Amino acid sequence: MNKHILITGGASGIGLGIAEALADSDTLITVTDLNQEAALEAAKKLSSKGYHALGVALNVTDEAAIIQLLSELPAPVDVLINNAGIQHVAALEEFPQNQWRLLVDVMLTGTALMTKAVLPSMRERNFGRVINIGSIHSLVASRFKSAYVAAKHGLVGFSKVMALETAEHDITINTICPAYVKTPLVEKQIADQAKNHGISEQQVIEQIMLAPMPKKSFIDIAEIAHTVRFLMAKEACNITGQTLALDGGWTAQ
Repeated sequence: MNKHILITGGASGIGLGIAEALADSDTLITVTDLNQEAALEAAKKLSSKGYHALGVALNVTDEAAIIQLLSELPAPVDVLINNAGIQHVAALEEFPQNQWRLLVDVMLTGTALMTKAVLPSMRERNFGRVINIGSIHSLVASRFKSAYVAAKHGLVGFSKVMALETAEHDITINTICPAYVKTPLVEKQIADQAKNHGISEQQVIEQIMLAPMPKKSFIDIAEIAHTVRFLMAKEACNITGQTLALDGGWTAQ
């Protein structure tokens, strides 16, 4: 195997879609998820197609667990895809403090802990790719998503700092920022937004989610996976600390 790709939150949605797109005979895909059964099922799905895959439970906010996992894997990580994410939609006055902290811990602190853990090996081998799955909300804001927007904005700044700290090696760190992707996480958001705004779910899709996009369409997971593959390439060695928006023209306005 030539590559080892580790994807956090890889048992469903965007993470699983990326895993399926990147899997090949020369690659080991390690799928992590808070839910061990889901991680094992995702790995089983990949393995059934003849690919090399591992499924493991991991809490990305637990530094000791991260270090333990990396010590047990059969090969060092070449590509880290920080994808684990959760959402909670509520006005700040009604936002539970523990939920606010959890979102930031998973999507920002967890990303930092995962990156910190893989960097020594990447430096030693003079190669590494760290790809953060951000969001259109890394670049713009929406009401009722204070914790999510804060965490996703933080990814952009974190990537820039890490680009500077790893510049002497063939290591890059970038953030992919897609607009809305039809995943279970977004499906739940539609219902939550409808409740918070007092409108129908179809109105949420048309008036909130797709309204700012000139192309008026959800982003396909295949588009994100293709961007990941591009950033992994040797020829992308000087693309680092960058934010790639897959937003249908949203931020061009």
